[in-house]
Amino acid sequence: MTPLKEYTIPFVGLKQGLHQFEYKIDNTFFEHFEYDEFNAAAVKIDLEFNKKITMLELHFKAAGSVNINCDLTNEPFDLPIENEFFLVVKFGDEYNDENEELLILPHGEYEVNIQQYIYELIVLAMPQKRVHPGVEDGTLKSDILEKLDELSPKEKRIENNNEETDPRWDKLKNLLNDK
Repeated sequence: MTPLKEYTIPFVGLKQGLHQFEYKIDNTFFEHFEYDEFNAAAVKIDLEFNKKITMLELHFKAAGSVNINCDLTNEPFDLPIENEFFLVVKFGDEYNDENEELLILPHGEYEVNIQQYIYELIVLAMPQKRVHPGVEDGTLKSDILEKLDELSPKEKRIENNNEETDPRWDKLKNLLNDK
């Protein structure tokens, strides 16, 4: 995958200290990753870039919303997104990104691309089960919800007083009680 230029930070020209970067993420960003789970995305990324003598510290903060389909009803809704991530960039003999919180760049590098970290920050902020808020509070009216309710198993009410049990099962229950 080719890196996007707007997410590459040339840190050689930056002075030591804290620097602020801001990115607006929309669907075109996710099209680059061929990720099509979102109907629409509007996420703001705030990056605090702290340049030190021997390393770089990057603190990402994501806030915004993505429009996705509900897992139960397939109705689209806006899901608020918030997430943070801290990354340390050090310098070594060769490139190494095996540790998720530490990136090692070869000596002589002059820029770092952060697009993969932004992508993971947003995608990992998504809950496993995406349920429309109207389903949770009961305000959403949908044909799919009505059909799910119709097909759901009904509770059986067992009244022990009126129901006769098989004596063989009673003997087995006594085995459990005799311990």
